[in-house]
Formats: sequence, structure tokens, C-alpha cells
Amino acid sequence: MDYHIHELTERLLEKSDEITNWMKKKRSEVPMPIYGSVDIRDSGWKVAVVDANQFPAGFNNISKDDELKLSSLLREHIQRENLDCKWVHIYPESHTRNQGYIENISTIKRLLEMAGYRCTVGSPDLEGHGSLDGISEPLILDQVILSKDSLLVNNDVPDMILLNNDLTEGILPGLLTNRVTPPPNMGWQRRRKSEHYACLQNYVEEIAVILEIDPWHLMTDWFVSENKCLEKESCRLKLATEVDVFLEKIAQKYNSLGINRKPVAFVKNDRGTYGLGIMAISSGDELLNLSNRKRNRLMYSKGGVEVENFLIQEGVPTSLFTTEGSPVEPVVYLIDGEAASWFYRVNSKKSDMQNLNSPSAKFLTYDESGYQFGKHAHSWHALVSELSMLAMGAELIQQTLE
Repeated sequence: MDYHIHELTERLLEKSDEITNWMKKKRSEVPMPIYGSVDIRDSGWKVAVVDANQFPAGFNNISKDDELKLSSLLREHIQRENLDCKWVHIYPESHTRNQGYIENISTIKRLLEMAGYRCTVGSPDLEGHGSLDGISEPLILDQVILSKDSLLVNNDVPDMILLNNDLTEGILPGLLTNRVTPPPNMGWQRRRKSEHYACLQNYVEEIAVILEIDPWHLMTDWFVSENKCLEKESCRLKLATEVDVFLEKIAQKYNSLGINRKPVAFVKNDRGTYGLGIMAISSGDELLNLSNRKRNRLMYSKGGVEVENFLIQEGVPTSLFTTEGSPVEPVVYLIDGEAASWFYRVNSKKSDMQNLNSPSAKFLTYDESGYQFGKHAHSWHALVSELSMLAMGAELIQQTLE
């Protein structure tokens, strides 16, 4: 391979002032999300966001050392958007047994309280549970009632509702009248992963001009295959043909750069989270020969919502490994558009190309593992993650106009 993006780190650092000014201007043009997280793949020839979450669910994995910065950024964002806010209510998912998720909510609550806000937690779906068992301690829940006019917490109206629920199954009417962030129309009942990458493409192309590099090195290739009913052979044939054309395009790019790899494509549900509905393939034939079990798994979506469109995304192998040889991908958590905390998803049961987001994954903080990758974590990884938050802001503008 005759190209390694890490060799350009010095150029990235030299242009840091120009990039900072560009980023400041771009952030002023779109509503910045209060929080978000991204999964990053770093192959050496490419550093790219492969998934962007508007309702991040892994704050329990962040380093304690980052909490002060995170809480400070939360306060800055809330004061800018809602200066009179004193009370934030967290509206969570309906998980009652997922201790990691419960600990995530406890961490967000602690960050808000560190920022000086009163913080409550609960939803009508959790009615009857006075508390939930987290990892460190029980999470106390408050009584929540949804009326057609607003959401009431202990018979009162909070100053702000912080959504940590991706709304896959639809918007609850009471959430439309309260001051809610992130906005409910950024839930998966409307949002599409492909819309994020369409918005991201514009920002990547602009920053690539500043860095004088091919934007291909900062973003995965992708396309959307619409209305694919995989139970029908005609649908599978069309999708398989689309995938083969896509993989050939990537193979040609690999050959031009001297990359000795066989391209892989990830087939994903164009909406949804939790790693559901994802499959890696290296040819269209693999789609034609899917077993019923694999086909059903690909069509599975959180909450049983029907899969309508597939995002076909270039697979990016990771070049990052632990000293024990396990593949690693960085996960960046951002507040108000700023990369503020890293942890690393490690999975000893997966290869460098496979999806690492599975029950066998473990999480290491920057303190535990990041020192191995620190130079890149605070340069390329930060850059692409902050570009992703700009794209999320641009998505919101589009959703508002629809």
C-alpha cells in the first residue's frame, strides 16, 4: 500500500487553526446536537465514521476523568438553548434488565447534576418500577404521565426533556409540546442512516479540500437499496447485482492505491440501532444463497418495525489491535458537537473486518488502552466524529423542512 493517512497527521496539525475556524463557521449554520456518539473504523488508508447515534447509550463506558468536561459542555449547550432551565428530565428506553443501559442513564443523570441541574428519570412505559437495578446502584424512577398537552413528571412540567430513546416505534404525542432535545423528529421513526451520510459527504468534501486529500480517505462509500423484499427472488437478484457493482468499484480503488484486500460490503437496515439487521458480504451470491435464518436476521429490526430500505456500506477493516491481538474500534462521545470522551470497543471473537458490536465485546477507556492510539484519537478520529455531528445538525434542518 502506497498511502497511509496517519502519515499526514502533521499536515492535519499544521492546519488546525484553519480547521477550527472552518468548524466554528459551520457549527453556527446548523443546530448542534446536545449529544451523540460515533463508531469509527481506522484502516490506515481510511478513517471513517461507520455509525452515528443521536441517542447514545454507552455513557457508562466513558472514563471518570472525562466527566467534568462532559458536564461542562452539557451546561454550555443547555444555557445557550434554554437559559432559564433548572430541571432536566431524562426520557429513557424501556429496558428494565439491561444493566449496562441503566448505568448509562445513571451516568447521564450524574453529568447533568454535576452541571447544576435537577434531574429526574422515567417514562410511562416504566410505570410500576420504582427503581431499576444498575451496575453501581439502583436508578430511582419518577412518575411520568403523558397527556395530549404535555409530559408531567410528579404532576409538574420539567424545563427540558432529554431524550435517550430512539423512538423506533413512533413519537409519543406528549413529547411534541414539551421542550425536548434531541428533537423527536430525529428518532428512527423518521431518520435514516443514509440521510446522515448524504449530509456528511458535503462536509467531508470541504474539509478534504483544506487538507488537500481525496475525501475517499475520510468516509465510507455507500448507497441505498430501496424497497427490497428479500423473501422474493426477484428482489434478491436485483440487490445482489447492485452489491456486485458496488464491490467492483471499491476493488478498482483498492487496486489504484495498492491495497491488497478483498472488498467487503455491510448490508444494514437504513434505520435503527443496537447492531440489528447487519450482515457482511463479499459478493452478491451470498445474498442469493441466504438461509432462512440469516434472511430473517437481516430483516429483523428493533421493535419489530419492518425493514424498508437497506444501506449498503463499504466495510472498513480496523488496523487497531490490543497487545493481545484483539481488533479494536474507537467510539467517540460528543457533547454540543465537540469530541469529549473516547472508549474502545474490543472483541476477541471477531476479525478485523467483522462487526465488533456483539455480546462478546468489551470496552476499554482511553486510560486503559487509548495511549496506544492517542495521537490518532485526538486528530483524525476527533475530526471525522465532529464532522459527523455537523451532518447530524444538517439532518435536523432537513427533517424540519419535510
